[in-house]
Amino acid sequence: MPTPRLHKPRRSGFSLVEILIVVFILGILSAMVIPQFSSATSESQQRNIQAQLQSLNNTIELYKSQRRGAFPNFAADGWGTQADTTDPTTRTLIGLRYIKEAPRHPRYPTGDANATAVQVVTGTVRGHATAAWVWNSTARELCASYFAETSATMTYTATD
Repeated sequence: MPTPRLHKPRRSGFSLVEILIVVFILGILSAMVIPQFSSATSESQQRNIQAQLQSLNNTIELYKSQRRGAFPNFAADGWGTQADTTDPTTRTLIGLRYIKEAPRHPRYPTGDANATAVQVVTGTVRGHATAAWVWNSTARELCASYFAETSATMTYTATD
């Protein structure tokens, strides 16, 4: 005669309700944490842009001091590969080896040609609709322009 079982057989695993509670809690936690990471990324990009601008403007000042007050001619060739030191219309930062390559703006998508584009402007303009970098020939200042997704407007970052 078989012996009667006194205990119920043990179930292994989790019930559907337990799994749903865990998924719900993870959803709440991720909703709170993910915006903080994206904010930190944005702040990091902003600091990167400011550091690049400071470095580039220092490079431009070095160029100016070594070239008797002349500024790079961004209109001729952008960051440029031309290196004719006798022709003032071809003064460029890459061609004269002040920088190795055109700086990439971190807020532009990888592979976007505008991420390294420089546009020459005058007056009080400090941003551009497509170019990542803006050389204001009136103020003799390099700025970084970008499209702000949150406000859907063009903004700029100056070195001020």
